[in-house]
Amino acid sequence: MAQSFQQEYMQMPPMTRTYTTACVLTTLAVQLDFVTPFQIYFNQELIFKRFQLWRLVTNFLYFGPIGFNFLFNLIFTYRYCRMLEEGSFRGKTADFFFMFLFGGVVMTIVALFVNLVFLGSAFTIMLVYVWSRRNPYVRMNFFGLMNFQAPYLPWVLLAFSLLLGNSVIVDLMGIAVGHVYYFLEDVFPQQPGGLRILKTPRFLTYIFDRQDDPNYNPLPEERPGGFNWGEGQVAGEQPHQD
Repeated sequence: MAQSFQQEYMQMPPMTRTYTTACVLTTLAVQLDFVTPFQIYFNQELIFKRFQLWRLVTNFLYFGPIGFNFLFNLIFTYRYCRMLEEGSFRGKTADFFFMFLFGGVVMTIVALFVNLVFLGSAFTIMLVYVWSRRNPYVRMNFFGLMNFQAPYLPWVLLAFSLLLGNSVIVDLMGIAVGHVYYFLEDVFPQQPGGLRILKTPRFLTYIFDRQDDPNYNPLPEERPGGFNWGEGQVAGEQPHQD
């Protein structure tokens, strides 16, 4: 059991493994009272006046106390982060890290003007949005209640947040930042006279895009098929047809 878990864990792509592990460890640290949420939340005064720079990162790693909201966000983060990294970012770890960096910087700038203290949920929605736009023909099934195309998933999640009584500002931020990235990376370069604005710095390529780990066994990105969120599994997958 432990060996199979370790094998599955090591087969996760590096960015997904690092980010989800950091989220779990941060939550456990809070749960076990090693740190408190007040020590890791986004506070621009403490960041820029007292130089508590770790808050720029830790506010993306905490989804709240262990419970439904934490598990929901963690599952979606793991699922869509992994599908992106093993799909459209396969072999492009530097580009994927640059997307993380872009999303984090833009959200941090927005957070300076709105009252948000934790941005992890917005980051999750950003990942979902980018995946959904790059896989527009995938059929989704949300808890067995409705069927829809993948691009509608972020909006379904926003409606779900409303039903749970959560603020939609976080979801809207994730959708907005995800759309900006998708437009600059996928849409604008294809327009007449367009160009790729988000160019990954060479030093990131040097750091991340080295020879693949021989122990890393990626799975193909999920393509047209069905998702049953009620059971948490994929059903009826079909190969992508170009």
